[in-house]
Amino acid sequence: MTVAFASPIQIATPDGRSLDVYLAGPPDGDVLVFHSGTPSVPLPYPPMIDLMTERGLRYVGFSRAGYGSSTRRPGRSIGAVVEDTTTVLDHVGADDAFIVGWSGGGPHALACAALLPDRVRAAATIAGVAPYPAEGLDYLAGMGAENVEEFTAALTSDEALLEFKERNWPIFRDVTADQVAASFGDLIDHVDESSLTGEFAAYVAACSREALRESYWGWFDDDKAFVAPWGFDLHSILVPVHVWQGGHDRMVPFAHGEWCAANIPTAIPHLDPEDGHLRIVVREMGSILDELLESSPR
Repeated sequence: MTVAFASPIQIATPDGRSLDVYLAGPPDGDVLVFHSGTPSVPLPYPPMIDLMTERGLRYVGFSRAGYGSSTRRPGRSIGAVVEDTTTVLDHVGADDAFIVGWSGGGPHALACAALLPDRVRAAATIAGVAPYPAEGLDYLAGMGAENVEEFTAALTSDEALLEFKERNWPIFRDVTADQVAASFGDLIDHVDESSLTGEFAAYVAACSREALRESYWGWFDDDKAFVAPWGFDLHSILVPVHVWQGGHDRMVPFAHGEWCAANIPTAIPHLDPEDGHLRIVVREMGSILDELLESSPR
């Protein structure tokens, strides 16, 4: 299936880098910044944009450093995304915003909640990974084989992680909608596989292709940042944070969501044993948006 998705605009950062930025929905709407997963970019997904437009929200997303044509920032921490988020908010003229992070975007949404409390109205993590190490959490338990290999490589050495990227980059750089379910291998079960059809499969594949179009460095830097100090304290978060997690998630296991819900002081848990990593977005996005709007202090 071939589906056309919006192209980004390019904006400059104060330190001279370039960011790919995606805008959709009502230009005068309240801004929602969407942090995409790993490896991925935040292409606007039409059904999601429709849900946001119905609620008066404007979609804003940007490719993290090293993805798409966004300039790489070697050695970046999770917290470093706050500088780019601020640049994008200033570019669109938004004093504040809702923040959502899916999968690998979850920690980046938490960084904004922790380090931009005056500009974040409320945040949500969807199948977001927990920090490493997380006391009391068996970090790799329940992950599919591919993620166990990937995180083990990230913890072992740059060389081991580079070897993993060299092998896997062509798979996800060139993946099609028809191939995307098989490409995930042990990372999905029947729950998530059932969602990878039609326009959603085309969207997931397109996000992967665009993320890895030029290189795998954004993916590499994400992985290194996940297992290094994040650059902020989860316990310092003051804004509402909705934690969404599914029990059929083999990319980011259910226990990660449980840990985050227990360790973020403002967490509002939405932990569903019957949901997955992908289906949760297909099935719950309207509810995610409604919960964000209802919990906003402004």
